[in-house]
Amino acid sequence: MPAENNKPENIATTVTEVSERVALLVREEIELAKAEVTQKVKSLAIGAGIGAAAGVFGIFAFIFLLLTAAWGLNSLIGSIWLGFLIVLGVLIVLTVAGGLFAYRKLKVGAPMPTLAIDEAQKIRATVTARSEPRG
Repeated sequence: MPAENNKPENIATTVTEVSERVALLVREEIELAKAEVTQKVKSLAIGAGIGAAAGVFGIFAFIFLLLTAAWGLNSLIGSIWLGFLIVLGVLIVLTVAGGLFAYRKLKVGAPMPTLAIDEAQKIRATVTARSEPRG
């Protein structure tokens, strides 16, 4: 008879334990989602910053292109424009490098916590499968 009296306590204890574990899992999944979104937002911010820098280099490259053309036309025989042409080449290389780096950082898209979503779906499937009555 004492074994029958312990059954409701065991069930209550089990339900309480399961509830606490589910709450813990939910909190951990929320933390995982926060960490994942933070990482992706940081990557997007870095990409946007480098993209802006690449844009500035592009503007300077265009200005130096125009200056090089003007000096080159003014002195076809002299070598004054050669310095401008070298600076132009360096700015173009910086523009291309910065643009490619920004493209790689920005192509990740909108910050979605895919790892947390996948993990939550797995947990839900496991909990659902174990809570179904066996027959």
